[in-house]
This record gives sequence, structure tokens and C-alpha cells, in this order.
Amino acid sequence: MTECIQERFEFEGHFSKQVVAEFDGEQRSSDGGALLLREVDRRLGLTTRLAACFADQRDQRRVEHSVEEMLRQRVHALALGYEDLNDHEQLKKDPMLRLLTGKKDQHEDLAGKGTLNRLELSTGMTSRYKKVHYWREALDELLLDLFVESFVAAPEEIVLDLDATDLPLHGTQESRFFHGYYGHYCYLPLYIMSGNQVLRARLRSANQDASAGSWKELAPVVERLRRQWPKVRIIVRADSGFCREGLLLWCEQNAVHYVLGLARNKTLRALIEEPMQQAREGFHKTGEATRVFREFSHRTVSKTWSCWRRVVAKAEYIQGKENPRFIVTSLDPKEHPADELYERLYCARGEMENRIKDQMTLFADRMSTESFRGNQLRLYLSTFAYTLLRGLREQGLRSTDLARAQPQTMRLKLLKIAATVRVTARRIWVSLPRSFPLQGVFRQAYVALRC
Repeated sequence: MTECIQERFEFEGHFSKQVVAEFDGEQRSSDGGALLLREVDRRLGLTTRLAACFADQRDQRRVEHSVEEMLRQRVHALALGYEDLNDHEQLKKDPMLRLLTGKKDQHEDLAGKGTLNRLELSTGMTSRYKKVHYWREALDELLLDLFVESFVAAPEEIVLDLDATDLPLHGTQESRFFHGYYGHYCYLPLYIMSGNQVLRARLRSANQDASAGSWKELAPVVERLRRQWPKVRIIVRADSGFCREGLLLWCEQNAVHYVLGLARNKTLRALIEEPMQQAREGFHKTGEATRVFREFSHRTVSKTWSCWRRVVAKAEYIQGKENPRFIVTSLDPKEHPADELYERLYCARGEMENRIKDQMTLFADRMSTESFRGNQLRLYLSTFAYTLLRGLREQGLRSTDLARAQPQTMRLKLLKIAATVRVTARRIWVSLPRSFPLQGVFRQAYVALRC
């Protein structure tokens, strides 16, 4: 029997008029605002430099999708909110993503989920079947290069924040372990950041302490920064999970200052009995939280510390209970008094936790590839998608209402614009709706990125 494909759909009429629908409209996309991401990518040279960190051993005569095109497709899709490779079965026909990817033929399909999956399953140069390989050291260096290039003049001081987080696993991924604190199987990646920029994103198994190997990851970062700016002062900042002799000693031996949280214990609590009593009395008088700062030299009872170190204590009484906190630092007390050191410098590290949450909105927790190396690449791709959106915010949206917007806010308010795409012999026409409410912001971003 002959199969007929219905192309016209007749619905109930509207008074005297027929209602007829056909799939005959122009190509449309829901990501019209992504043209701004394309400009950021052009200014940073991000995906072009990212592709240079890969080796492509495929027979180029038979290649349909270059490594650079696939990386652009993947990074831009993450920035636009498409978390899974399965999404690319539909996205490969999206006209805006074709434009972002750089396909010369705007009618040619992009890479599908299978092709992109083979890119992420790169196992190394010796594999017979996996022909695309990435160099981890090159990707690490690219993150540092992007950080260095963001400065117009040499900085006097750089604060490096260290933190670890859990990425839950739901399969049999390589190097997965159960973590007692988080209560599930997970990876435990280490992030090194400065302000809102990622300098390193290292995937690690969860069968180790949060601080394990942190100084080994920190060493090449410090070396690169000092090679660029020999006189810069570097301060390492982290919570008590990183307060270990290995990291403290490495910082002291390499002239790197530190401000690290110090876990509470009975010995430390006994040392602040007097300031805690003052804080308690202040609370009872005013009914408001009261804090008193003290500092002293301290060495662990078990002598796991190799020397005496400066400890700053915050004796605080809030809502009828004690809330003591401690930090250990190498900074001079004359330049950094106890209260300023804690409230202005140490407490500012909380902003890094927000930046790690931003990574999760870009699907850094999608660790569904079986191999550890493949999941490390996924972590990199999410990091570069974050870099792309950060570039849009800082270079294009600086003087707008979205100057401090989170990635998902930029995505929903500025990038998700319905667009009609029409390709002619000389132009690619992208028609955006007149009703778009943030046209002014879009224009400002365009002018800033094109200058």
C-alpha cells in the first residue's frame, strides 16, 4: 500500500475562516541571543585555542566534523542549557547552533550524539579506535592563559581560592568510591579560582582527603603566575578541610601566604575562654550577636605542625549559643589585624562557593561517561562554557542590569530569544522578535563586544 505523509492539517474553523497548519515556515531557533556568545568566543579565541589542545589522528579526507566544530557545538550547547549528548540529535539541525559552530554549509547537519561521544571517550594516542586525543596539560595552561590575559596591568596581589565539591555518580564509572561525609558514590574535584575565574578544575576520586595533592595542583599555577608577574604577592585561601601540614609547609617554602580555616577542638576552645565570656556578656546586654577577636601562636598538641603559627580566633555568641571560629595565617599582624583578616579577607572566600554552584548550572556534575579521562574532559567543557558566559558578563554586560547576573539568568533573559534564520547567497538573516523586552541590553552588549 502507498504510504501518504500528511503535510496539511485542517482544524476547526474560526467563524467563517478555515484554520490550516503546514510545516512550511522558515527555520527557527530558540537561541537567537547566542550571537553574543559567538562574539565573546571570537574575542577570546576560546574554542579555536581549545581545539589546539587536541590531536586529531583521523583520516582528514573522510572527516565531516572537525574537532574545533565539535568543541564549539559542545561548549555553546552547555552554555545554552543543553546538558546531555542526547540533546544533540535534535540540535544538529538547529540553524543557530550551525552558525555558532562555524559550519560553512548552513544546510549541513551538525555532529550527532554518537560522534560527540567518541570525542569525549578519547583514551590516548595509542588507541586504535579512538583517534582524537586531548592533552590535559595544554588545557590547564589555557585556563591560566585566559586568566593572565584578563589583566590590563600587573596585579600587586592575587588571592587563590581552593575548594572541593562532590559530583554524585549513579553508574559504574571508573575510580568511583563511596564518600562517608556526602553519603553516596561520587568524584571529589578540586577547583582553584581567583575571583570569579577558574584557574584549575581537576577531577579526583573520592577515596582521599579534600586537601590531598592540593599543593601539587597549586605549584604549576603559582609558577605560571610568577613567570608572568615576578613581584606579585600570592595568598592561598581555603576552609579547614585544607589546613594540613603538607599545604602549610609548601606555602612557607615557596613564599606563598595563606589564610586557612582551622577546625575547632577543645584545646583551641580553652584558649579563648576570656574573649568568649566577653562576647557572652555583650550578647546579654544588647541582645545582638557579639564577636571578640583574639590571636595567638599555636602548634598542634600532636606536633603534626612543624612550627608555631599565627592563629586568629573569633569568639562569637549568637542566639544563646557559642559560635567560635579559627583561622591560621602567615600574614603579618601589622598589615592584617585580626578582625580585618577574618571579616574582610577570609570570609570573602564564601563567594567561591557561589562560583562552584555556577559550574553546576553548566552541568559539571554530568559524570555519566564510564572512563575517568572522559569525565575529566566533561569537567573541562563545563569550565570553558562558564568562561564563555563570564566573558559575556564582564566584556558585554558590564554597564547593564545583568552585570552581576548568574549564568542561568543570562541564559533565560538574554540568550533564549526566538529567532527566524534565513540563508541567502550573500547573507544569513537572523530575525529577532520586536517584542523582546531586553533589546536595550542586547544593543549595549553588541556595541561593547564589537568595539
